[in-house]
Amino acid sequence: MSLLDHLSAKLAAISAQSLTRKLRRADDGTAPRQTINGRPLLMFCSNDYLGLAAEPAIADAIAEGARRWGGGSGASPLVSGHSAAHEAVTDTLARWYAPHVPEARAIGFCTGYMANLAVVTALGDERTEIFSEQLNHASLIDAARLARAKVTRYPHADLASLRPLLAASTAKVKLIVTDAVFSMDGDLAPLPDLLKLADEFDAWLIVDDAHGFGVLGEKGRGSLEHFGLNSERLILVGTLGKAAGLSGAFVAAHATIVEYLLQAARNFIFSTASPPAIEHALLTSFELIEGPLGAARRANLVARQAQLRDGLLALIDHHPRLGWSLTDSATPIQPLIVGGNAEVMALAAALETAGLRVPGIRPPTVAHGTARLRITLCGTHTEADVDALLTALERAAAAQEQAA
Repeated sequence: MSLLDHLSAKLAAISAQSLTRKLRRADDGTAPRQTINGRPLLMFCSNDYLGLAAEPAIADAIAEGARRWGGGSGASPLVSGHSAAHEAVTDTLARWYAPHVPEARAIGFCTGYMANLAVVTALGDERTEIFSEQLNHASLIDAARLARAKVTRYPHADLASLRPLLAASTAKVKLIVTDAVFSMDGDLAPLPDLLKLADEFDAWLIVDDAHGFGVLGEKGRGSLEHFGLNSERLILVGTLGKAAGLSGAFVAAHATIVEYLLQAARNFIFSTASPPAIEHALLTSFELIEGPLGAARRANLVARQAQLRDGLLALIDHHPRLGWSLTDSATPIQPLIVGGNAEVMALAAALETAGLRVPGIRPPTVAHGTARLRITLCGTHTEADVDALLTALERAAAAQEQAA
């Protein structure tokens, strides 16, 4: 068998399990109504939770930044790539998280994946044990694999299981690592109780707030604001390519931790800095997040979440034979559990035929037997948009029940 035949056989096996992924072409910018492969669709799949990616003020800020700073940054941050725009962003984030982390400081990265790899591998050495949440994002899982530390997984949100694991550890350094909002279930980690365990067992608590930043908290500062947490043990990773509407990521933590990352995080030291025009535009994004527009869109998200959940629960009750269920989510991520891979892809296809894009999520992203529609809401979705989704789901459910 040739090398290409070997890969072709692997691709065939992926297809046989209804696990083939396909790339789609967006013909315009991300928004609730977007043209995909030449076809207008009502979208329920973006992580642009506040609708800022399409906000004219953001586009204007990028253009202004490009006129001032040009294109790329030209080098890694420690060589010459760290501009005044980069510094203004990290200074703003340090101010935002000062109420939650003593002596707060922030450091920027090009992506959330890079930020997670950086912080976990820099802090996770041979004297460290990493306690990793079962449903952590792939970037945290990969980071733990790359670290030189012992890795211990604990069951999802199961503090009763985590406590004895921490008690039994003889590691000099302990890292508790968790998502704040779980990307495929939409539920929140029990961060206050995790912080209590971190205090009790002298551990760091690394929190990936990719899906909480901009969404949770009165001012949109994420999970730490939502729970009102404050501790030097907190190490927050935030993503700027979701609710912030742009790109990039950051780590906010005690100044000593950030200084160590600057010295030891390979993803920071050996990567070209992000374009300064994007950093310039992030300052506008931050103003919108904590201002009246951000507050109004967070309020609309809460209303649309309630509307969607009420409709989905009624749909599930109306079609019990399908075995669908809803996760316990109080965030814009509202997954509808369908079960089988083929079944969820058929449902996603039916919705797309009706003019709606809702992705089917399958293993290995989620556990076997829990394939789902990952419905995500945006602060610019309307009541009519959610009604259209619920109507299309009702029709698809009735058709599936008839065919069964």
